[in-house]
Amino acid sequence: MPYYYKLGNIPHKRHTQYRKPDGKLFSEQLFSTEGFSNDSSLLYHYHPPTQIIKTEAQISVAPAVAEEKMLKHRSFEGFSIKPEKDFLQSRKAVLVNNDCHLVLASPQESMKNYFYKNTDADELIFVHEGKGILRTMYGELPFGYGDYLCIPRGTIYQIEFSDMNNRLFIVESFSPIRFPKKYLSKYGQLLEHSPYCERDIRPPQNLPSYDEKGDFLIKAKKKGFKIVEIPVHHYPRLTGVATGAKLQVIVKSFVDLFKLWKKLR
Repeated sequence: MPYYYKLGNIPHKRHTQYRKPDGKLFSEQLFSTEGFSNDSSLLYHYHPPTQIIKTEAQISVAPAVAEEKMLKHRSFEGFSIKPEKDFLQSRKAVLVNNDCHLVLASPQESMKNYFYKNTDADELIFVHEGKGILRTMYGELPFGYGDYLCIPRGTIYQIEFSDMNNRLFIVESFSPIRFPKKYLSKYGQLLEHSPYCERDIRPPQNLPSYDEKGDFLIKAKKKGFKIVEIPVHHYPRLTGVATGAKLQVIVKSFVDLFKLWKKLR
C-alpha cells in the first residue's frame, strides 16, 4: 500500500527551486523503478547524481548453470555455503531463470570500499543470521534475524554488519516485488487474511547527509550477469557542487553515458 513518507529537509512544493544556505540549488531527482507513470520518490542532492568520473571494464558474474530442464527433486544444504569476506563475492546463485535468481550468501565483512546497486532487479534479502544496518539513499534501516529487506532496483546501498557471522537468502527479481493482489483491498490496504500487515513494515529511520568529495566507487549489476564499476567524485548521497549547467559538463556527461551504454549492450 503506497503511503507518503519523508525524511530530512525538503521544499514545501515539489519541482520548485530548493536552495542551499549559500544560495546554490539542490539537485532534484525523481526516482522510479517503472518510469514516470508509476510510484516514485523525490530525492534532493548537493551534487547532481548523474555525474561520474568514468566507467571501468565490466566483469562477468554470470552463474554457471549445472543442469537445465531437469525434473528431479533437489534438496539444497544452504548453510553449507562457505563464508567469504566480500559481500558481492559471497553471493552464490543456486537457482536461476528469466524471472529471478535465488542466491545464498555468507559475508563476513561490511561493504566499506564501495557502494552497490542492482540496476535491473528488485532485491529481497532474508536475514537467516546476523544483524547490522542497511544504508541507502533513502536513509538507514537497522536489521536483524528474521527480517526481510526489500531493496528496489537502482537503489544505491551499503550494508554494515555487526560481526562476521552472517547468512542471507537473497531473491533477485526482474519483475517488481509487490504485495499479492489477493491480500489487498481495492484501495491498497492489507486485508485480514494477509500473513503480514502494515505494522510489520519498517521504513528507513535516519537520513544522514554527507558533503564529501573524493573517489567513491559504485558497483552496478546489469541483467543479473555483469558488474560494472563506476567511480564518482562525490559521496553517493547529498553532496557536492552543482555544475550541471556548464556546457562542457553536459557534453562530457552525454559522452560518458554513451560509453556506458556501449559497455552494457
